[in-house]
Amino acid sequence: MSHEPLIVSLTAALEDRPEDLPLRLHLTGLLLDAGQVGAAIAHVAQVLARDPDNTQAQTLMQRALRGPAAQSTTATEPNATTQSTAATAAPAPSVQSTAATEPNATTTTATPAPPTPSPAPATTASSLTDYEQELSEVVPPRFATVTTQPEPVTGNEDRAFDVETTTIRLADVGGMTDVKERLELAFLGPLRNPELRKLYGKSLRGGLMLYGPPGCGKTFLARAIAGEMGAKFLSLSIVEVLDMYIGTSERNLHELFQTARRNAPCVLFLDEVDALGHKRSHISSSSMRVLGNQLLAELDGMEGSNEGVFVLAATNTPWDVDPALRRPGRLDRMVLVLPPDPPARAAIIEYHLRDRPIAGIDLRRLVAATEDFSGADLAHLCETAAEFAMADSIRSGEVRMIEQRDFDQALREVRPSVSSWFASARNVAKFANEGGLYDELAAYLKKRKLL
Repeated sequence: MSHEPLIVSLTAALEDRPEDLPLRLHLTGLLLDAGQVGAAIAHVAQVLARDPDNTQAQTLMQRALRGPAAQSTTATEPNATTQSTAATAAPAPSVQSTAATEPNATTTTATPAPPTPSPAPATTASSLTDYEQELSEVVPPRFATVTTQPEPVTGNEDRAFDVETTTIRLADVGGMTDVKERLELAFLGPLRNPELRKLYGKSLRGGLMLYGPPGCGKTFLARAIAGEMGAKFLSLSIVEVLDMYIGTSERNLHELFQTARRNAPCVLFLDEVDALGHKRSHISSSSMRVLGNQLLAELDGMEGSNEGVFVLAATNTPWDVDPALRRPGRLDRMVLVLPPDPPARAAIIEYHLRDRPIAGIDLRRLVAATEDFSGADLAHLCETAAEFAMADSIRSGEVRMIEQRDFDQALREVRPSVSSWFASARNVAKFANEGGLYDELAAYLKKRKLL
């Protein structure tokens, strides 16, 4: 009788109930009877992976591993035993007749030899190890291999720093004309004109510090510079550097600079550089002072050539940065990144509304009403207007577009976030502008009648 229809039915049932071990074992027995040893091994191996001590599964596995030839031998074992017993008992009459014809002979009784017991199914750990070796390509091992010796670690392996390739370009940055011109002179122009760079002896190494109120696009601009150069982008924050063990923080910083050098041309972005390069005269921790010294050494190229590595730093509080970081040869250029001007605000609003359903938006009115808004404030304004439109659609049960009334309502809630920064910057520009370092900031504040 063919078991094929039943095998098909049980296989389909197992797809819905893969954890049903008795059903899987029943299917394994049918597969063995049908001579499908490979499929049977795969099923019983899954049972042993879940229940290694299952006696029925171990027995079926032994039966499967003996192969198809053993299946037929097992099926004829009762007949073979009967024949062996008969053959053993056959010589007995001849022995008795011999004793009867020879009076002086000692009468003996022939006793058949006891049958050899068949070995019991192996359930020891060694048998399970054999299963794992036989089925290493079918099921994973039950236990991971334990090694007493740790894996060797070489000093040339890179740590897992996120070296990115960005597709953002300077054309995607709204406004910031002065910033773009400064970047063109410092790095982008020499990179595009290698012959002129050699003629004038211009190096591809350099540093630039972007400062200004938060949310005005300093990080976005850094990615755009890397995209414009076709260079790699590597961002560093103090969290990726600091470590509790002595010397590890300095090594982390060195490895990050080494990664940037290996991936040159590369833009290395030091976000919140005031946290990493704070004024050493204001630092009481010796470990932070040593870390600041390590940063200065890396910027000088004492630990390796910085050719092709453009260091771009960003901070909201440049007055807290150590003056040694700003000397020529390090972060020697400072660029003020201000809230977006009217053309930039229009571009930012259009960017954040590009994938949203809008209708009847008065862009000029929005630009005029958001004079002191940063880029992050404008993104939040668009998000808030979309929330008002969505809430109205939920209440009315009718989906509608984002309209000007939603922005009018959002403008009553969203306020510019740069006011507090300008209050602090005003004092710095007025009382701490040594050497004209903040002349650009002072000119902007006077233009806005804040100074």
